Amino acid sequence: MAGGSATVIHEVDEVLKGLLDQGTLAGSGIGLAFEAPTRDWAARRNAPALNLYLYDIREDVARRQRGTVPVTDEEGAVRKRRQPPRWFRLSYLLTAWTKAPQDEHRLLSAALATLLVREVVPPEELPGTLRELGLSVPVTVAGIQTEARSLAEIWSALGGELKPSVDVVVTAPFPASPEYDAGPPVTEGATVRTRAVDGGPDAAGERHHRAHQVAEARRAALARRRAR
Repeated sequence: MAGGSATVIHEVDEVLKGLLDQGTLAGSGIGLAFEAPTRDWAARRNAPALNLYLYDIREDVARRQRGTVPVTDEEGAVRKRRQPPRWFRLSYLLTAWTKAPQDEHRLLSAALATLLVREVVPPEELPGTLRELGLSVPVTVAGIQTEARSLAEIWSALGGELKPSVDVVVTAPFPASPEYDAGPPVTEGATVRTRAVDGGPDAAGERHHRAHQVAEARRAALARRRAR
């Protein structure tokens, strides 16, 4: 599979950026940063901006699955097998930065309204590796915080003052590796040979079985063409 788990976090960043470019914020020109919102970063900022700081990553163990899943080619044949993806909760701290608190509240409200209508992002709207996995990605906005660190502790670690924020959690699948080659696909049915009472080959039975095989092969080919 192309890509890999090393690219998934960056792709989640892209998903959130795409979501915040829509809805109420579409065409606003508001900047979006993923840097830690420290005092130094705030001092360098010279225009209104939203900040999405990734502060926590942990596995959603309730979603963990066992066994293997098939990896198919363009014709639907199973070529490889791999473990099911592992799901991780990526927690972002969403804050608004302007010169006036009221403007920050308006910007934060617009961001909240934009994200609330997108609880699930379908595979066709995802980039790269996330799209290849074919799984929808849930987005939780301003939910109950389940991470071990409190927001006050996060702001203290950043060296800044406590600021209004929205907790945004994206639960993303990470592809498991490696992939294992699967056996070649079965293209023929089982052959059953019978013998006549005198021990010789049962010609009629053989012809009937071969005719049955041909009919089954034709039906399978027709089904594949219809599936395309």
